Amino acid sequence: MAEPNHPPFWRDLRFRKVAFQVLVLGLLLVLGGILFSNAKTALENQNVASGFGFLKQEAAFEISDAPISYSAESSFGRALVVGLINTLVVALLGNILAVFWGTFLGIAQLSSNWLLAKLAKTYVTVFRNLPLVLLLFFWYVLVTEIFPSVREAIELLPHTYLSQRGLAVPVPKGHPSHPYILAVFFLGLAFSWLSYRWLKRRQEKTGKSFSLLTLFGGCMVLPPLLTWCLAGAPLELDVPALEGFGFEGGFIFTPEFGALLLGLVLYTGAFIAEIVRSGIQSVNKGQWEAATSLGMGSGKTLRLVILPQALRVIIPPLTGQILNLTKNSSLAVAIGYSDFVNVANTTMNQTGQAIECIALIMAVYLFFSLLTSLFMNWYNHATRLVTR
Repeated sequence: MAEPNHPPFWRDLRFRKVAFQVLVLGLLLVLGGILFSNAKTALENQNVASGFGFLKQEAAFEISDAPISYSAESSFGRALVVGLINTLVVALLGNILAVFWGTFLGIAQLSSNWLLAKLAKTYVTVFRNLPLVLLLFFWYVLVTEIFPSVREAIELLPHTYLSQRGLAVPVPKGHPSHPYILAVFFLGLAFSWLSYRWLKRRQEKTGKSFSLLTLFGGCMVLPPLLTWCLAGAPLELDVPALEGFGFEGGFIFTPEFGALLLGLVLYTGAFIAEIVRSGIQSVNKGQWEAATSLGMGSGKTLRLVILPQALRVIIPPLTGQILNLTKNSSLAVAIGYSDFVNVANTTMNQTGQAIECIALIMAVYLFFSLLTSLFMNWYNHATRLVTR
């Protein structure tokens, strides 16, 4: 019996797929090598140093919004760390506030109150159709023009001043007990989360309810308060005082930070509002009717019945808006806020090492985006509807 004729291996579809991918990968590597070689040669011809050794050099520029100790004598590496922390703070606070603000607006658009619904819809329509950078300029100019000069600062509360330089507030002075108080707070946060999950499962099995206020208050407020009392209840404050052309001491919320945070929250919140509204409307109306027939109020129905089902529609596009807010924070350079992009641009101008600085910017925002996507994917998996 004659053996069947097998076609040549280069006609095999699986071989062609693998060979094509290997070929494309090889071409990309060759192209990358050529670009790297050309860039290295161009830098050498211009006597421009390459590498990240510049991070140890003296920065020689000031940063007004420095959450950690920093001066012009600090290194470029420390300056970039300051910018990184500023970006992280704006992104974290902005996303939290934008989600709450957008959720409120989304629910308000479906309100039975005619005035509230119309105001919410008008707000969403206006802010979704305005350029973000225009909003940042608007809030920055508004803050710097309306508020009085430093010499005529308004004392809102004792040792709390509002002026064109921002809001100066007193803060507690450093004390050896503060790290322990902070550690107790985070331990209480973790314990309250575990307790919440256990109580939630018990409620689903037995129907026995529990108080969120009592749970989180008992775990996150009382233990740190008790630790503070045991440490002698230190109350010494670092108060701001007028020195020269600004305030020294305390903590200052600068106009740049306020304008950036406010612009990002109001702008992104309008997009989140539409996501929340569409998510709520995706839930069948019979769910509302069933909850009403059981005697549940509208607020309780929304929190316990509608929103848990709407999350499957809300979370995927919400992830995109959270990522957008984080990346849009790079527009801080337009109003002079010292975020990572602004500090990296200054570093690039002083050192001339554009490739390294741009690579750092790309790496930072890529890391933030991947970390956010990982968390949101985990949350989406944890809140998915489990069906039989």
